[in-house]
Amino acid sequence: MRDARWRRVIAPLLAVMTLVGCGQRDAPSTDAVAGETGERLRAGIWRAVLALPGGDLPFGLELVERDSRWSAVLVNGSERTRVDEVTLQGDSLQMRMPGFENRLTATIDGDTLRGEVLMIKLGAQNQRIPLQARRGERWRFARETAPVGAATRDDYSGRWAIEFGDGAARTPGVAEFSQQGSRVVGTFLTPTGDHRFLAGDVVDGELWLSKFDGGHAFLYRLRLAADGSLAGRWWSGLAFTEAIAGRRDPDADLGDADSVTRMRDASSALDIRFPDLDGTMVSLREPRFAGKVIVIALAGSWCPNCHDEAAFLAPFYRQNRERGLEVVSLMFEQFGDFGQAAAATRRFRERYGIDYTTLIAGTSDKEDAATKLPQLNGVYAFPTTIFIDRSGKVRRIHTGFSGPATGDRHRKLLEQFESLVDQLLAETPDPAAARPTGS
Repeated sequence: MRDARWRRVIAPLLAVMTLVGCGQRDAPSTDAVAGETGERLRAGIWRAVLALPGGDLPFGLELVERDSRWSAVLVNGSERTRVDEVTLQGDSLQMRMPGFENRLTATIDGDTLRGEVLMIKLGAQNQRIPLQARRGERWRFARETAPVGAATRDDYSGRWAIEFGDGAARTPGVAEFSQQGSRVVGTFLTPTGDHRFLAGDVVDGELWLSKFDGGHAFLYRLRLAADGSLAGRWWSGLAFTEAIAGRRDPDADLGDADSVTRMRDASSALDIRFPDLDGTMVSLREPRFAGKVIVIALAGSWCPNCHDEAAFLAPFYRQNRERGLEVVSLMFEQFGDFGQAAAATRRFRERYGIDYTTLIAGTSDKEDAATKLPQLNGVYAFPTTIFIDRSGKVRRIHTGFSGPATGDRHRKLLEQFESLVDQLLAETPDPAAARPTGS
């Protein structure tokens, strides 16, 4: 969006819709001296923009000062992500994203912030994305938008069957959009999870969507064809982009997420052995796991859908551990260094109040994860969730996780999760079953 015409008309979603209503508050007028330079960081609503190859990626940023302490909120549609690790040094603002290793740094210049977002990537392929923010601006892509309830020529609402990619290398997906006037919110669902909360505007017939939630920076440009089909591209950070094509389909579905990942030998017991955060090796052979229902979560602190799952798993474990439930999270981090991986996992645990076992299993590369878990036919997504009964038998493996942005699909997933665990907890162990034994 660097050409002059787009700069005049593109920008983030005004949070006027019911889904984004809490972004409607008037910006507080609180000021605070930021440092020796005399520059002030002013509390309130800011329009932040990341510069991606596909154009400007806007998101809402609210800065709050209470009792001389600063916090921030990232705004994407109805999602509000609180950032508590906010520091001021001189005229420099720094934020560490909650549960992630990513960081935002910016220089304060009156009502403008200029800086970058550092995205930590596997193999030290880190990205530094240029950032600017302006205080008092609430729009997303279009400064002026059609009012809610107004008739729109370009209607993107509804459910879409999607294909990602070019040529023969295509993967399926589902898009769900809600449109009021020219404002649009929604998400994309894939076999490995969802794109979480997206927000944007229809501008000159083209749909622009974006999100920055601390974990991912996504930008989308889509347009309706004369036959009603959908086409465009999306960008993730500075290094990834692919085509999107789709057609309206109220029955679009991704199939059975419980049939993608399997045990190579269905009769065998899953045997894992990885270090905990202190370096002590932990195995399912230990007495503390004997006769328990065990949920194994393949995750990583870098993975937003893993954050969604952990937000559910942490309280669910506390509610059910006295009934005989154990949860073990195998963390596949962006770092090959154990100390860095353990530090990232500790922050992830703190973010969600995790009491269950977390082990450092490897790096976030799916091929590496597959070599660490050779009893599986492969690792296709983070998260992947494995359900083991009291006798040690793997009863189900669910690939991916549909988070809160998917609405009914998310609620249905949690209901199925709870129902299965209740069923497994009610069962009596089979004394003839083969649990891993030994130490």
